Amino acid sequence: MTDLTDRQVQILRAVVEEYMQTAEPVGSETLDRKYNLGVSPATIRNEMAYLVDLGYLKQPHTSAGRIPSATAIRLYIDEMMKERSLTVAEEVSAKEKVWEKREVLGDVLRAVTYELARRTGSIGVAVTDELKVYHAGYAHVLDLPEFYDIDVTKSVLSMLDEAQQLLDLFRRAHDDREIHVLLGDDFGNQFLEPVGVVYTDFQTSHHRGSVGVIGSARLDYPYVVPLVRHFGQLIREFSA
Repeated sequence: MTDLTDRQVQILRAVVEEYMQTAEPVGSETLDRKYNLGVSPATIRNEMAYLVDLGYLKQPHTSAGRIPSATAIRLYIDEMMKERSLTVAEEVSAKEKVWEKREVLGDVLRAVTYELARRTGSIGVAVTDELKVYHAGYAHVLDLPEFYDIDVTKSVLSMLDEAQQLLDLFRRAHDDREIHVLLGDDFGNQFLEPVGVVYTDFQTSHHRGSVGVIGSARLDYPYVVPLVRHFGQLIREFSA
């Protein structure tokens, strides 16, 4: 894990999960009431202050509560969360939605981005090395508090209009993981700090590309990560 104690890990996990549900800064009283941490609110406050010093939590100026940093969310994804396995029905349904489009990559990507958007309440997006972009679900992000900020929304929509910018963004992952996550400083744009991207790369006999979702940094990662992985596998299977 890290050099965090078990109690600090427990508190950090609780803050991340509570923030993902509410989009509100999380206070010690909330953690004490809802998460059965087994210590007093005062101890929780002390531990949260320490986690702020370490860069895992941030304190918005207008609130006494804390919110997780991109570092905390990434740690949660990598080492704390438990993925929710897709049910057989979900896997079959996903394949059925894409199966009839399987002969043409562009049709497959249109179907996949639509399904990703519908199932996650975010923007489904794909880009190929031909600089073709496919996306769906713009309206979903307008329900997310992060996108009430016009600068955040404009930055995301502008990025989707620029195929090369989007391709360059997806190429920023320098690891060989099947699933990539972009958060915070990964974007190099202050207006995109509240945004989260989960995607996977694919390669067909003729083209390479990436497919995933763009939404709030509060994405439901335990669900979104296996879902993106599954649709990526379908693209590779159909295009083999």
